[in-house]
Amino acid sequence: MLKSLIATAGMALAVALFLGGCDGQPLTDREMGTGGGALVGAGTGAIIGAAVGHPAAGAAIGGGIGAVGGYAVGNEMQNQQVQNDQTQSQIQQQQSEIEAQRRQIDDLRSQQNTE
Repeated sequence: MLKSLIATAGMALAVALFLGGCDGQPLTDREMGTGGGALVGAGTGAIIGAAVGHPAAGAAIGGGIGAVGGYAVGNEMQNQQVQNDQTQSQIQQQQSEIEAQRRQIDDLRSQQNTE
């Protein structure tokens, strides 16, 4: 029982490392959520499956369910990050416009004072 649990956990880790190593870029929130969910689900499924005599099946089912849940959470986190980045970009653009308008106002005031 312990041997199959270790083998299943090793397989899940190998798959996660393989999928994570496919891209030279840092993992996105979506990818981290999917991988983390799959690992937690596979581990939990293997433990539950071992209790009923089928650790590999439990790990496979748990890994799939965990990956789906992790993807949903990671996707939401990534979408929120994109939205925050867009908002921050808009704020910076508006601050630049405000600063340009302040300079124009100052220039107009100085022209008005010299007349």
